[in-house]
Amino acid sequence: MDLAEARARGWNELDVVFVCGDAYIDHPAFGIPLLARWLEAHGFRVGIIPQPDWRSKEPFMALGRPRLFFAVGAGAMDSMVAHYTPARKLRHDDAYTPGNRHGARPNRATIIYTSRLKEAYKDVPVVIGGIEASLRRFAHYDFWENKVRRSLLLDAKADLLIYGMGESPLLELARRMAGGEPFGEIRNLRGTCHVVGKGGDVPADGERLVIPSYDEVAVDKRKFAEAFRLVYREQNPFSARTVVQPHGDRLLVCNPPAFPLNQAELDRVYALPFEKSPHPSYREPIPAWEQIKTSITSHRGCFGGCAFCAIALHQGKVIQSRSEASIVAEVDAMVRQGWFRGSISDVGGPTANMYGLACKNPAAMRACRRESCIYPAVCAHLDTADKRAVALLQRVRSHQGVKHVAVSSGVRYDLLERQPGYFRELVGHHVSGLLKIAPEHLAEHVTALMRKPGRKAFERFLARFREESIRLGKRQHLIPYLISGHPGCTVADMLDLALALKKLGLAVEQVQDFTPTPGTLSTCMYYTGIDPENGKRVHVPASDREKGQQKALLLWHQPGERGKVLEALREMGREDAAALLGVAGRMPGGPPAPKPRTKKTR
Repeated sequence: MDLAEARARGWNELDVVFVCGDAYIDHPAFGIPLLARWLEAHGFRVGIIPQPDWRSKEPFMALGRPRLFFAVGAGAMDSMVAHYTPARKLRHDDAYTPGNRHGARPNRATIIYTSRLKEAYKDVPVVIGGIEASLRRFAHYDFWENKVRRSLLLDAKADLLIYGMGESPLLELARRMAGGEPFGEIRNLRGTCHVVGKGGDVPADGERLVIPSYDEVAVDKRKFAEAFRLVYREQNPFSARTVVQPHGDRLLVCNPPAFPLNQAELDRVYALPFEKSPHPSYREPIPAWEQIKTSITSHRGCFGGCAFCAIALHQGKVIQSRSEASIVAEVDAMVRQGWFRGSISDVGGPTANMYGLACKNPAAMRACRRESCIYPAVCAHLDTADKRAVALLQRVRSHQGVKHVAVSSGVRYDLLERQPGYFRELVGHHVSGLLKIAPEHLAEHVTALMRKPGRKAFERFLARFREESIRLGKRQHLIPYLISGHPGCTVADMLDLALALKKLGLAVEQVQDFTPTPGTLSTCMYYTGIDPENGKRVHVPASDREKGQQKALLLWHQPGERGKVLEALREMGREDAAALLGVAGRMPGGPPAPKPRTKKTR
C-alpha cells in the first residue's frame, strides 16, 4: 500500500497498481485483493491504492508509475448503489470503509479514479473492471440520473474494460505486455471491451452481432429493449459472438466472455496466501470483513436466471466448484486464526445448493442460450444430484475445532425438491433457528417476470421445512425475503401477498424495495415498461408514493407503516382487508374501523 512496503520486498517499481473504492481487506471474498494476489503468484509486482482522496491527483501517485498498467475498480458494489437508497436518499454508512463511514469514495468512482490517473500519468494505460464496469459496459439505463448513459468505457475514457471474473483476461494482458506486446495491439482478449473508430478492425459478419446504437437506445425504449435482449442471449462463453454497439462515430467492441475456471484453477486461486484480514494500518473495524471473515466460498456462478440479479451476468451461469480438499484446507487455516471461535458463518456461493452441479450434456451446454437452467422448468440436461454438496457440509461440520456451520447463502427451494439429502442436511444441521429464503413474491404473474418459482413451490417447501423441523424436535422458523415495487407488481398484488403471508403464518421484518441497478433484466423492464423477451407491456411502479404503499403493505404489522397501509386499502376499496390483516384504527377519510376482537369479547 506504500513505497516503504514495496522496498521492504526488494521492489523498486511495480508492474501493476490497483486503485479500489473499498478498504484493502486481504481476503478472497474481495475482488481486487484476490486479483492482486493472483498476479503476484504469477511473478508480477503489485500494489493497491485503496480509497484514495479523489480531490487531487497526488494520492494516485503514492506507488509511482507502474511498468505495465493501472487497474481500477469501484469496489464490491456499484458506487451509486453504495451511496444511495432505492428512494435515491444518501446513505450515511459504508460497510467497506473503516469505521463504517460514508464518503470514502466518490459517486461514479470508476470515472473519477480514471480521470485522476490520466491527469497524473497520461501515458500509462488504465484498465477498468469490477461489478460497476461489468454491468455498465454497454449503453445502460442509470436510475440515479433517470436516463440512458453511454458505455462506462467511453465515459471513463479508459483504455480497456474487463468484465466478469477477471483472473484470466487480467493475467493474459499482463503477460503479453510483459512480453513486449504493445497495449494498443491487444484487442482479442476474451472478457474485455475496447473502442475503435468506425471502419476500425472488428470481427467478420458471422462472428459479430451489431446491436442498436447508443444514439438509438437513448431515445427509443423499444430499441433499448431489443439491444438488451440481444446482449442477454450472448452470455454463454462457448457460443457467444463479439457484440458491437455504435456510439456516435466510434464502436464499442465487446469480446466474448472469458471461459469459466476449472476446478484445479479455482483451487489455485483460493490457495493463494491471503492474510484473511484487513491491512494492519487500519485502526477501526470494517463491517464487511466482520460479516464475511468466517465464511467460505465453495463455488462461483449461478444458473437461476433471476431477472433482478446481476450475479450470472458477472460470474457466469456455469457453476465453478472448488474441490472438497481445497475447502477443507481453508477450514484448517481458519481454525488456526486467533479470532476464530468455532462457528463458520457460511459455506456456499451465489446459491448454496448449486455446489457441484453441472450440465450433463457438454454439446448442449456449448450451444445453450437459456438464461436459466431451472426456470420455467428444470432443464433435462441439468445434473441435480446433491451427493457432493452433502458430503462437503458433513466434512466441514465434523472438522476438529468447528462447532457449528451455517448456510447463509441463498438456496433455491425449487431445486431442493430434487435434492432430498441436501434438504435434510440443511434443516438438520445448518439452520441457526431462522432460515432465510427468497420467494421474492407469490403472485404468479409477478414471479414469472422475476423468473422465479411461484406460490405452489414455496408452499410445498414451507410445509416440508416445518414438518422436518418438527420431526427433528427443533424450533426453527423461516424468514422470507421479498421485493416490493418490482416491474409488473401493483399495490393490489402486494395486498394479496400480505394476506397470503398472514395465512401462512409468516411475518416480514425486512423488505427490499426494488432498485433498478444497471444491466439487469428487471431494470430493462423498469425503464422501458416492456418485457424484452416478448414485447408485452409491463406495469412499472415508478412513483415514490406507490412504492411506499407496496412496501408498507408487507410491513403492515409495524406501527410506523399503518398510515400508508390504511391509505392504500381505502384507495383500492379494500377496507375489508384491514380486519383481515388485523390493522386497527380509523380508515383515512372513512368510518372507524371495527375494533379487533379480544379474549373477553370472544
